[in-house]
Amino acid sequence: MSSASTPGPPGARPAATTTRGRPPKLDQARTVDVALALLDEVGLDALTMRRLAEAMDVRAGALYRYFATKHELLTAMAEALLADCLDRPLPSPDWSERLAELARRMRSALLSRRDGARVYAGTHSTGRHTLGFADTLIGVLREAGFAPDDAARAALTVVNFTLGHTLEEQAARQVTDDGPADPERLREAVTPAQYPHLAPALPVLTSTDFAAHFTFGLRLLIEGLRATGRGPASPGADG
Repeated sequence: MSSASTPGPPGARPAATTTRGRPPKLDQARTVDVALALLDEVGLDALTMRRLAEAMDVRAGALYRYFATKHELLTAMAEALLADCLDRPLPSPDWSERLAELARRMRSALLSRRDGARVYAGTHSTGRHTLGFADTLIGVLREAGFAPDDAARAALTVVNFTLGHTLEEQAARQVTDDGPADPERLREAVTPAQYPHLAPALPVLTSTDFAAHFTFGLRLLIEGLRATGRGPASPGADG
């Protein structure tokens, strides 16, 4: 019998072999934190499990204790992105302003990280931040008088608009020389004679005031919901 299997004295601490293969510096929360920091540094395309392992000074295989695939890692990162969306009460009893505020918070959360919208797209986290955000969003709509199915579809519309807008915004901010035409090249291509309607719209279409674009689109979306004839279940309803 080897000395490693010999029982120790009463009260002795368990052998170190019980934690072999899982260094203290590696846990799920820290892995996500480091992955988000690495995302800011290198972008989503360059974020690989191997590169993340190198950043954490562990073997690549160690990461698979927590995330079997990169998609699982991205789902956990998406969950972390929404962590602060409900960290304070919604400011207004008006359902439309509450809805707009949730959309603004989601946009800010996605913009807080490089490629944040791309990370979030296609994930379906069952974490408390993601589910809590969805529950709050649908709750605002239900309190406004929307039927359950309509509230669900309206919530999807708000999320998809916010995600899609932010995807385009982040892509526009990261355009490189081999990417889409820059505004100046677009202005040269669009002449009033050939494109009489598009040409006068260029100042808005080439504007980088993405917040203004988002606000306008969100207002249209909410006014469209209001036009369905649904309103707050009661004046000053709070949620």
